[in-house]
Amino acid sequence: MPGIRGVTSGEAGFGTRIIYFFTRRSMMRTTGRSPERMLEPVEMYGHSPALLRAYGRMEQATGNLKKMPARYMALAGVKTATLVACEYCIDIGSQIFRQLGLTDEELLALPAYKTSPLFDERDRSVLDYAIGMTRTPAEVSDDLFAALESHFEDDQIIELTHLIAMENMRGRFGIGLDIGSAGFSEGMVCAIPVRPN
Repeated sequence: MPGIRGVTSGEAGFGTRIIYFFTRRSMMRTTGRSPERMLEPVEMYGHSPALLRAYGRMEQATGNLKKMPARYMALAGVKTATLVACEYCIDIGSQIFRQLGLTDEELLALPAYKTSPLFDERDRSVLDYAIGMTRTPAEVSDDLFAALESHFEDDQIIELTHLIAMENMRGRFGIGLDIGSAGFSEGMVCAIPVRPN
């Protein structure tokens, strides 16, 4: 376990405390929950206020994306979190994406999405894209991209690509600093982590 702990609100400067306040409020609104460790990743960024401010602006912009329907953003986000296997991301992602309309059955069926009747061809193209982008090295074939283009407009694909890239960044940050589950989905179903083939 890394020896770095986050900068608490009591230790933070005024600007960082303001960011913590608004982040907590936004997360509570988005998830409907307020677990004790909900700000842990943000508190890690508290060690670098300039990065925290920049990261916060990126999260705000990501939260305001509206071209791609919420279902596909939710599928891509939670699938990416399960592939990176970040406990925090899976925990909060399962709750956020449940709030956006994914069912518990869909969350649990993600590992078998290719054959599950819960997912249609559009869903599968989004999930395939999330897998391709999350592989190391990333691998998005012409056929995979063509399948995506057959269902979505360019601006929608840009938003989807950004979300998958952000979820990879979030997850790898969380894993690198050993940030575990915070309890957003406590007592509820969480998506199952699966490594890409």
